Amino acid sequence: MASSIAAVGMQSVHFRPLELPMSDEHPCLDRDGYGFSKYMMEETTRYLARQREDLDFINIRLSSIWPEDRAPAPRQPGPVCQWGMGAISCMYLSDAVRCFRLAAERAHKAGVRILNAVGTQACVACTVPELMRIWYGADAEKIDMAHYERAGHERDPVYDIARIEAELGFVPARSVLP
Repeated sequence: MASSIAAVGMQSVHFRPLELPMSDEHPCLDRDGYGFSKYMMEETTRYLARQREDLDFINIRLSSIWPEDRAPAPRQPGPVCQWGMGAISCMYLSDAVRCFRLAAERAHKAGVRILNAVGTQACVACTVPELMRIWYGADAEKIDMAHYERAGHERDPVYDIARIEAELGFVPARSVLP
Protein backbone atom coordinates (compact mmCIF):
# COMPACT_ATOMS: atom_id res chain seq x y z
CA MET A 1 0.00 0.00 0.00
CA ALA A 2 1.23 3.49 -0.76
CA SER A 3 1.30 5.48 2.45
CA SER A 4 3.36 8.62 2.93
CA ILE A 5 6.03 10.07 5.16
CA ALA A 6 3.31 12.66 5.88
CA ALA A 7 1.64 10.04 8.12
CA VAL A 8 3.72 11.46 10.97
CA GLY A 9 2.19 14.93 10.52
CA MET A 10 5.27 16.65 9.11
CA GLN A 11 3.31 18.93 6.77
CA SER A 12 2.54 21.38 9.60
CA VAL A 13 5.03 24.09 10.59
CA HIS A 14 4.19 23.11 14.18
CA PHE A 15 5.36 19.50 13.73
CA ARG A 16 8.29 18.38 15.86
CA PRO A 17 9.62 14.83 15.41
CA LEU A 18 9.82 12.72 18.55
CA GLU A 19 13.06 11.18 17.30
CA LEU A 20 15.59 11.52 14.51
CA PRO A 21 15.86 9.65 12.36
CA MET A 22 12.12 8.98 12.57
CA SER A 23 11.29 5.30 12.94
CA ASP A 24 8.92 3.43 10.65
CA GLU A 25 6.41 3.45 13.51
CA HIS A 26 6.74 7.16 14.41
CA PRO A 27 3.26 8.13 15.62
CA CYS A 28 0.88 10.41 13.77
CA LEU A 29 1.11 13.95 15.17
CA ASP A 30 -0.92 15.46 12.33
CA ARG A 31 -2.81 18.75 12.72
CA ASP A 32 -4.07 19.27 9.17
CA GLY A 33 -5.79 16.04 8.08
CA TYR A 34 -3.62 14.70 5.26
CA GLY A 35 -1.21 12.82 7.51
CA PHE A 36 -4.14 11.54 9.55
CA SER A 37 -5.70 10.10 6.39
CA LYS A 38 -2.49 8.14 5.72
CA TYR A 39 -2.32 7.01 9.34
CA MET A 40 -5.95 5.82 9.16
CA MET A 41 -5.13 3.79 6.04
CA GLU A 42 -2.29 2.13 7.96
CA GLU A 43 -4.62 1.46 10.89
CA THR A 44 -7.20 -0.02 8.49
CA THR A 45 -4.60 -2.55 7.32
CA ARG A 46 -3.93 -3.45 10.97
CA TYR A 47 -7.66 -3.96 11.49
CA LEU A 48 -7.96 -6.13 8.37
CA ALA A 49 -4.94 -8.20 9.41
CA ARG A 50 -6.67 -8.93 12.72
CA GLN A 51 -9.72 -10.16 10.80
CA ARG A 52 -7.64 -12.39 8.51
CA GLU A 53 -4.34 -13.31 10.07
CA ASP A 54 -3.03 -14.76 6.78
CA LEU A 55 -3.07 -11.37 5.01
CA ASP A 56 0.20 -9.64 4.14
CA PHE A 57 0.27 -5.82 4.20
CA ILE A 58 3.26 -3.63 3.45
CA ASN A 59 2.54 0.06 3.99
CA ILE A 60 5.29 2.06 2.32
CA ARG A 61 5.70 5.55 3.77
CA LEU A 62 6.87 7.08 0.53
CA SER A 63 8.96 10.25 0.32
CA SER A 64 8.59 13.15 -2.08
CA ILE A 65 9.25 11.76 -5.57
CA TRP A 66 11.41 13.50 -8.15
CA PRO A 67 11.28 13.01 -11.93
CA GLU A 68 14.37 11.35 -13.39
CA ASP A 69 15.67 14.56 -14.99
CA ARG A 70 15.55 16.70 -11.85
CA ALA A 71 18.91 18.00 -10.72
CA PRO A 72 19.53 17.82 -6.97
CA ALA A 73 19.06 21.19 -5.25
CA PRO A 74 19.78 20.83 -1.53
CA ARG A 75 17.52 22.77 0.83
CA GLN A 76 19.19 25.93 2.06
CA PRO A 77 18.88 26.92 5.73
CA GLY A 78 15.87 29.12 6.41
CA PRO A 79 12.59 29.19 8.31
CA VAL A 80 10.57 25.99 8.58
CA CYS A 81 7.81 25.78 6.00
CA GLN A 82 4.82 23.55 5.38
CA TRP A 83 5.95 20.12 4.17
CA GLY A 84 9.50 20.97 5.32
CA MET A 85 10.46 17.36 6.07
CA GLY A 86 9.04 16.42 2.67
CA ALA A 87 11.30 18.96 0.97
CA ILE A 88 14.40 17.27 2.41
CA SER A 89 13.13 13.65 2.15
CA CYS A 90 13.21 12.84 -1.54
CA MET A 91 13.75 9.97 -3.92
CA TYR A 92 13.82 9.56 -7.68
CA LEU A 93 10.91 7.92 -9.50
CA SER A 94 13.04 4.98 -10.66
CA ASP A 95 13.89 4.18 -7.04
CA ALA A 96 10.24 4.43 -5.98
CA VAL A 97 9.17 2.07 -8.77
CA ARG A 98 11.88 -0.40 -7.79
CA CYS A 99 10.77 -0.19 -4.15
CA PHE A 100 7.17 -1.10 -5.03
CA ARG A 101 8.36 -3.85 -7.38
CA LEU A 102 10.42 -5.41 -4.59
CA ALA A 103 7.41 -5.23 -2.26
CA ALA A 104 5.12 -6.85 -4.84
CA GLU A 105 7.59 -9.62 -5.66
CA ARG A 106 8.46 -10.40 -2.06
CA ALA A 107 7.43 -13.77 -0.65
CA HIS A 108 4.18 -13.75 1.32
CA LYS A 109 4.65 -12.92 5.01
CA ALA A 110 1.48 -12.59 7.08
CA GLY A 111 1.13 -9.41 9.11
CA VAL A 112 1.48 -5.66 8.75
CA ARG A 113 4.68 -3.78 8.12
CA ILE A 114 5.14 -0.03 7.89
CA LEU A 115 8.33 0.90 6.05
CA ASN A 116 9.89 4.31 5.40
CA ALA A 117 11.08 4.78 1.81
CA VAL A 118 13.24 7.88 1.34
CA GLY A 119 16.59 8.67 -0.27
CA THR A 120 19.81 7.67 1.46
CA GLN A 121 20.58 11.30 2.32
CA ALA A 122 18.58 14.29 3.48
CA CYS A 123 18.52 16.83 0.65
CA VAL A 124 20.13 19.60 2.72
CA ALA A 125 22.90 22.13 2.06
CA CYS A 126 23.92 22.17 5.73
CA THR A 127 23.86 19.29 8.21
CA VAL A 128 20.61 17.87 9.55
CA PRO A 129 21.30 19.13 13.12
CA GLU A 130 22.03 22.63 11.79
CA LEU A 131 18.78 22.70 9.83
CA MET A 132 16.73 21.35 12.75
CA ARG A 133 18.15 24.05 15.04
CA ILE A 134 17.28 26.74 12.48
CA TRP A 135 13.78 25.31 11.94
CA TYR A 136 12.86 24.48 15.51
CA GLY A 137 14.94 26.86 17.65
CA ALA A 138 14.89 25.84 21.32
CA ASP A 139 12.59 22.89 20.51
CA ALA A 140 15.50 21.27 18.64
CA GLU A 141 17.26 20.71 21.97
CA LYS A 142 14.55 18.15 22.85
CA ILE A 143 15.49 16.01 19.84
CA ASP A 144 18.37 13.55 20.15
CA MET A 145 20.53 14.24 17.11
CA ALA A 146 23.51 12.13 18.16
CA HIS A 147 23.10 9.96 15.05
CA TYR A 148 23.89 12.95 12.82
CA GLU A 149 26.80 14.16 14.89
CA ARG A 150 28.91 11.14 13.95
CA ALA A 151 31.37 11.65 11.11
CA GLY A 152 29.85 10.68 7.77
CA HIS A 153 26.23 10.79 9.03
CA GLU A 154 25.62 14.55 9.03
CA ARG A 155 23.22 14.35 6.08
CA ASP A 156 21.63 10.95 6.71
CA PRO A 157 17.88 10.86 6.03
CA VAL A 158 15.48 12.15 8.69
CA TYR A 159 13.47 8.93 8.30
CA ASP A 160 15.08 5.63 9.30
CA ILE A 161 15.38 3.35 6.26
CA ALA A 162 17.13 0.36 7.86
CA ARG A 163 13.97 -1.74 8.10
CA ILE A 164 13.03 -1.43 4.42
CA GLU A 165 16.50 -2.64 3.50
CA ALA A 166 16.16 -5.59 5.89
CA GLU A 167 12.60 -6.47 4.78
CA LEU A 168 12.81 -5.85 1.03
CA GLY A 169 16.50 -5.41 0.25
CA PHE A 170 15.66 -1.89 -0.92
CA VAL A 171 18.31 0.82 -0.93
CA PRO A 172 17.77 3.85 -3.19
CA ALA A 173 20.32 3.88 -6.01
CA ARG A 174 20.29 7.58 -6.90
CA SER A 175 21.66 10.30 -4.67
CA VAL A 176 19.56 13.38 -3.94
CA LEU A 177 22.73 15.39 -3.29
CA PRO A 178 24.99 16.79 -6.03
